[in-house]
Amino acid sequence: MRLRPSLVTLALAVASPLGAAPSADALKTVAEKSDWKRTGRYSEVERLCEEFPKHFPRQVVCQKFGTTPEGRPMLSLVAGDGKKRERPVILFQGGIHSGEIDGKDAGFVFLREVLEGKRLPGVLQKATLVFVPVFNVDGHERFGKNNRPNQVGPEEMGWRTTSQNYNLNRDYLKVDAPEMQAMHELLNRWDPLVYVDLHVTDGAQFQHDVAVMVEPSMAGPEALKNAALNLRTQIMSDLSQVGHKPLWFYPSFEKDDDPTSGISARPHSPRFSNGYWGLRNRFGILVETHSWRDYAHRCRATLATLDSIVKATAAHGRAWRAAADAADREMSQLAGKTATLTYRNSDKTETFEFLGYEYTRRDSPVSGQLMTVYDPSKPEVWKMPLRKEVIPGLQLTAPASGYLVPAAYRDIVEPRLKAHRLQYQVLKQGQDVNASAYRITDVKLANSSYEKHQRAEYKGQWSPSQERISAGSLWVPIAQPNVILLMQLMEPESSDSFLAWGYLNEIFERKEYMEPYVAEQVAQEMLKDPAVKQEFEKRLAEDPDFAKSPQARLDFFYRRHPSFDERLNRYPILRLEQGAQFLTSKAK
Repeated sequence: MRLRPSLVTLALAVASPLGAAPSADALKTVAEKSDWKRTGRYSEVERLCEEFPKHFPRQVVCQKFGTTPEGRPMLSLVAGDGKKRERPVILFQGGIHSGEIDGKDAGFVFLREVLEGKRLPGVLQKATLVFVPVFNVDGHERFGKNNRPNQVGPEEMGWRTTSQNYNLNRDYLKVDAPEMQAMHELLNRWDPLVYVDLHVTDGAQFQHDVAVMVEPSMAGPEALKNAALNLRTQIMSDLSQVGHKPLWFYPSFEKDDDPTSGISARPHSPRFSNGYWGLRNRFGILVETHSWRDYAHRCRATLATLDSIVKATAAHGRAWRAAADAADREMSQLAGKTATLTYRNSDKTETFEFLGYEYTRRDSPVSGQLMTVYDPSKPEVWKMPLRKEVIPGLQLTAPASGYLVPAAYRDIVEPRLKAHRLQYQVLKQGQDVNASAYRITDVKLANSSYEKHQRAEYKGQWSPSQERISAGSLWVPIAQPNVILLMQLMEPESSDSFLAWGYLNEIFERKEYMEPYVAEQVAQEMLKDPAVKQEFEKRLAEDPDFAKSPQARLDFFYRRHPSFDERLNRYPILRLEQGAQFLTSKAK
């Protein structure tokens, strides 16, 4: 088996001693043994990660790829046949939300039966499988009976978030959680052509039992988008043929609890696993079984979905890799061109026959609001509006050269550049450069935190600026494959930028002041300038709140004084439109 050397050193398990015949039951899970009533604790994952290589020493290794904040090992199983064949890599994971644990138990069955030759015989000669049974390990061990009140089984399960209360499936771009940092290292080592994230969705009661969202099937580089669309179509067909009722979009209504409001299907944000990996010019697949189906049914749906994905990857992996490479080249040519960072739905709708149940809507005596009551004994077809046409949302012109990150902010930016495999260069000496700086107005900070951050809303614009850049600053070139991810992080207008996430909120804080008695003297001098006097009197006449506020009136003059902090409300990351003398060596 051809494994990357850096990962071979992490192998935990070794083959069984000669003559030892491992028991077949040793690879069965608590879920199977309990007839899909229960799921095992994380100790079972640790045990199975040791057992699989004992049974299949030439095909499987167990690897530790990280440690959780509570000290638990993050484990993966890697499976493949042969030593010479280059194969596409499929990485599939369970338990990113550990209450939604179908992926763990179905994944173990899938891997075992593939290795035994009972499922997709010969596929390991054409593809390498990397299986992460549980991503959110600490959350998995927050075990309880009531962790998923909308979900039918298992009897107990883990918790949605990590021990530090991070939702890992909001963390792919900002990479705050230690678990996510470890996952990015794993993704970067293997660079899987296909990344599969296995979930269970809540929501309304309906007949559809699994939804599979494939990125970038709706938008992105043309060759890769077409391949992703073909894969999505194949998965829908395969699942239907074996009796499932699949959807290709996320089954969330425009208005919660109101099926008549319809559904909008559009590309997912890079905060999420599939949206993120799609922007890495690979296939990101989100699988959502439905919480109102029992655990055995959900795991069967997960198994059938993995069958389809792995079979298709083994058959088309070489062509898909060529499409991914073409997308890398295409996206590296966006310097100075229009880039689309987000998409939205157009006003166009079509009628979609959604398999639901009869329901009534009436006023709730408890909440006082209109509520929906479903009757699962009465299947019916809902003819609902579906919005699936997508058009560009946020479009920005990529800088002609790249971005400059001051040395003072290197500790925030550099680890995330590494995590996303973005190229950059550390400047060894300072110099003056002509750049563009973003000046911010109308700042509004959120009233509460979200994923540990106090997010910010604001307006602003770029303008030319002569800047002194110090040694230790970062130059990040725009000409690289993951350019959209780079712009999502760097451009202030992006809802996933460093600025929007609140990493830089200190720039909104004024730390130097002018005493009122000094400001009064400064104002008297400034009013000798007719232009300043005219502007001041106009504000007095047109803005009653300004006229009534002594502080605002004095601040009018202080902001025009040379002592005012010119860095207040100024975004520290700069755009560079032209090359400079430091652009002489290759970026990392």
